Amino acid sequence: MFVRSSTALAVICLSSSIAMAQGAKLTDPEIAHIAYTAGEIDIKAAKQAIEKASNKEVKQFAQDMERDHRAVNKQALALVKKLKVTPEDNDTSKALSKQASEKLTELGKLKGAAFDKAYIENEVAYHKTVDSALETQLIPSATNEELKGLLQTGLKIFQGHEQHAEHVEADLK
Repeated sequence: MFVRSSTALAVICLSSSIAMAQGAKLTDPEIAHIAYTAGEIDIKAAKQAIEKASNKEVKQFAQDMERDHRAVNKQALALVKKLKVTPEDNDTSKALSKQASEKLTELGKLKGAAFDKAYIENEVAYHKTVDSALETQLIPSATNEELKGLLQTGLKIFQGHEQHAEHVEADLK
């Protein structure tokens, strides 16, 4: 119950952080930083799961997350370099990082099946939130077409991640 409540709280905080930032009209450098930060958060969570997961399917999912998020972040870095844009830290990316650090600490206290279940529940919630933010806020706010295209590609990949996480979650029940 504690894990579900904290996951729901993290989703609400993430959604409200992005919504508040959107009210201030995000710039492309801020959007780039938010997207990169979201990827880094999932890479860190995946690394933790690779080390701690006891379930083979959970471990494989984490390996997929690390690989895919690294690839998208690599593309994002190449794009900002090409465009000569410096990603800008902002309230949303700072809030995401803080919440993720707290979640990693919470998950770090769990072991075995409890860790597996909490990690996958968090991945489902996290991907739903990030997918929604990409679709409704970040992509529509992006003005550079190449950035918008990268975000749209990322959205398709992350929607697949969400479905994969839901499948793994169902198998754990």
